[in-house]
Amino acid sequence: MKQGRIIKVSGPLVVADNMAGARMYDVVRVGASGLLGEVIELRGDRASIQVYEETGGMGPGEYVQTTGQALSVELGPGLLRSIYDGIQRPLNVIRDLSGDYIARGVEVPGLDRQAIWHFVPKVKVGDQLVAGDIYGTVQETEIVEHRLMVAPGLKGEVIEIREAKCTVEEVVCRLKDGDQVHELTLFQRWPVRMGRPYATKHGPEIPLITGQRVIDAFFPIAKGGTACIPGPFGSGKTVVQHQLSKWADAEIIVFVGCGERGNEMTDVLLEFPHLEDPHTGKPLMDRTVLVANTSNMPVAAREASVYSGMAIAEYFRDMGYDVALMADSTSRWAEALREMSGRLEEMPGEEGYPAYLGSRTAEFYERSGRVTALGSDKRHGSLSAVGAVSPPGGDLSEPVTQATLRIVKVFWGLDASLADRRHFPAINWLRSYSLYLDRIDSWLRTNVGRDWPEMRGEAMGILQKEDELQEIVRLVGVDALSREDRMTLETAKSIREDFLHQNAFDDIDTYTSMAKQYRLLKVILGFNHEAHAALGRGADLDALLNLAVREDIARSKLIPEDNLEAFDALAEKVRQDIAGIVAAA
Repeated sequence: MKQGRIIKVSGPLVVADNMAGARMYDVVRVGASGLLGEVIELRGDRASIQVYEETGGMGPGEYVQTTGQALSVELGPGLLRSIYDGIQRPLNVIRDLSGDYIARGVEVPGLDRQAIWHFVPKVKVGDQLVAGDIYGTVQETEIVEHRLMVAPGLKGEVIEIREAKCTVEEVVCRLKDGDQVHELTLFQRWPVRMGRPYATKHGPEIPLITGQRVIDAFFPIAKGGTACIPGPFGSGKTVVQHQLSKWADAEIIVFVGCGERGNEMTDVLLEFPHLEDPHTGKPLMDRTVLVANTSNMPVAAREASVYSGMAIAEYFRDMGYDVALMADSTSRWAEALREMSGRLEEMPGEEGYPAYLGSRTAEFYERSGRVTALGSDKRHGSLSAVGAVSPPGGDLSEPVTQATLRIVKVFWGLDASLADRRHFPAINWLRSYSLYLDRIDSWLRTNVGRDWPEMRGEAMGILQKEDELQEIVRLVGVDALSREDRMTLETAKSIREDFLHQNAFDDIDTYTSMAKQYRLLKVILGFNHEAHAALGRGADLDALLNLAVREDIARSKLIPEDNLEAFDALAEKVRQDIAGIVAAA
């Protein structure tokens, strides 16, 4: 190992000389405590190192040793149910070792070396394997089968394989490739900054169903897609990501708390282990990995945390699972970039962020996608990335938000005024957008309803018309509007309050299937069609607005998923009640 000597310490940045032979992104051990660091700049034989732990008390003259390896995560059984810090140290193990605060220099492997797993072979002696092939499985939790894959770059003939109850370090399979013999254990390491390879990347043509009506109906995200949730403090970014974690039809959830306040991450860490997975009835943690790096933890580890989470998510994607990664928030990650860039004395870009902010943001989100994984079985997996952005003062023109919007395809813009009115999710329907609509329309027509895209377009048109009419109402009052326009305002109100507003704490309203969303919106638009037709035949506007069936429409979002036929009866009641008013006119 190369050994250098510290000549400068500036917070988490350490400069060492005599580092000839070190490479960019090599992991190093710094000082007598052996603090973990990473080379981020090389000038001659001088290396700038970002240290992932507190450097207080460290000074010039102490030694630095390189390991010759890049910062990597351990991938294998034991990832699920785990709570890691930004560099994949299990926080529960660290607490047992050093108490409530992480002691400097503590070194804990990412995977438990004592845990015993039941390995079941899926190949036999004589089989030829290539990178990505599944050679065995472990039932990691009750609901997730962990598929052990040949690591990228390896191949060969199986010369030994055995069923065993073993630790992650024991050899369970041997491959012969020419004169080389590769020993396969239950885990592998992967550099966090390098995307895992795949065979083919596919277009985003299948929606990621979240059960949140404003998202699925108006601004859907595709499996393998990218989305950002910008919004001011208190507008509900974390709540939306919690709902997505619980209800989205992804099989694996990776939640990265990047630089968030400690009390918010405490809520996540306390709540997630007790949440029930609505799809299986088992604990949600059985299919979840948490990466927690709060704002009081070392800033350098904050920068690494999103890459650690992404590498873990890619690993499960390669098994053939649909994975959703939640990053909360990428603004704190960008602030870590800015702080390290300033300490490196790099030329600052806009608002002090480094000039490479845009490219780093793109590198992160580009690792999402729906792919055919390596391996002979051509299995498909997807990785969807949803990043929260916390623009100061809600200013969406600031650099992090703009850099993110240039990359992602879905923009869920949160509105503080909606949150103040207790409208959740507080996604502003006039500012948000999804660029996946055209790609997934074919799937929606086939699986939801042939007229679903037209219904969605009509509902959005009504909301946009409402926004225009509100300007007139503010100037001259509602009485200046025509009867048709007043009915449009009432329909828009019904769409907002009865369809878009959703109660996360109601057992029924917290999740809405696509079938129920279709029927609910069809009833609301059906009332609008019948009412406008009745007005054309001379019906009284006030009589239409005071129909009791409107209360039934408002309550219909609480109709259980197993009783969707009730919407047919409700639609018929709408027709009959409006027909009665027309007859009376």
